[in-house]
Amino acid sequence: MTAETKRLLTTSKAISEAIAQEMERDASVFAMGEDIGTYGGIFGATEGLLAKFGPERVMDTPISETGFIGAATGAAIAGMRPIVELMFVDFFGVAMDQIYNHMAKIHYESGGNVKVPVVLTTAIGGGYSDGAQHSQTLYGLFAHLPGMKIVVPSTPYDAKGLMISAIRDDNPVLYMFHKGVMGLGWMTPNPRATGHVPEEPYTIPIGKADVKRPGKDVTIVTLSLMVHRALDAAEDLAREGIDAEVIDLRSVIPLDREAIIESVKKTHRLLVVDEDYRSFGLTGEVITSVIEGAFDHLDVPPARLAYPDVPIPYSRPLEQFCLPNRETIAAAARQLVG
Repeated sequence: MTAETKRLLTTSKAISEAIAQEMERDASVFAMGEDIGTYGGIFGATEGLLAKFGPERVMDTPISETGFIGAATGAAIAGMRPIVELMFVDFFGVAMDQIYNHMAKIHYESGGNVKVPVVLTTAIGGGYSDGAQHSQTLYGLFAHLPGMKIVVPSTPYDAKGLMISAIRDDNPVLYMFHKGVMGLGWMTPNPRATGHVPEEPYTIPIGKADVKRPGKDVTIVTLSLMVHRALDAAEDLAREGIDAEVIDLRSVIPLDREAIIESVKKTHRLLVVDEDYRSFGLTGEVITSVIEGAFDHLDVPPARLAYPDVPIPYSRPLEQFCLPNRETIAAAARQLVG
């Protein structure tokens, strides 16, 4: 085994390395946000950057999301490539005018003449009893608003490649990382949050899903932390003779509908697993894509397993009851095959 194949990073360190390599490559790249400098980001996504690049390129901001997200948009219009962190996706409301009415629309409104290469990073997801205002995913909400690309990595390898692609993209990119995949010591241990990451820079195309586990009996389409839960469920199903294919979307916008449809044509069954709210979201969009593109290949109606349409409880037992998990995913897949 070579030294390269042994190189392991957590997702948080993979993101930080990607940003550092792009800052070294391109002087127009800089980072800004709350606690991203001295603290290194509360989820470790900017750790070490301040010491390496200094306060002119790694800027701690006041608690003023409207102001600094607007500043990032202006900097991008002026030719820079800002990476701006919104600490929790739940806080988007205070800056939504800057995000949706400006960042996402200026390219269109200028007839394509003005580029807005902003990477807006934010933490998503629950599972650690932090209540209704710090535990949502909400990518379905942003996906409903045209003008932004959305990436949601589940592994360290994907996190680095997608971050480099996002920084180099001339469009605004919403980069959403789940706290549960970051490999942080104070979170619930996740063995897949550490993985092989090449040292050299590389890109992963935005809009291309990845088959994390091939199978022939049922397609499980998911993303983010739920990829890990689906892989756990697939291991249990395999012991029962059920071969589940797990597709990691990796990008919500663009959505890789072709990969989903091709998988369902092979397995003839679809289960969509999502930590976002059930109604009016990603699960319905994926199912509709299959109905429109592979209806004749379905042996049973598609199923979805998502967060119920309730605010996320602070109580740990209640929150864990609402979240899809290894057992509920396996049960839903089993019902489709049975």
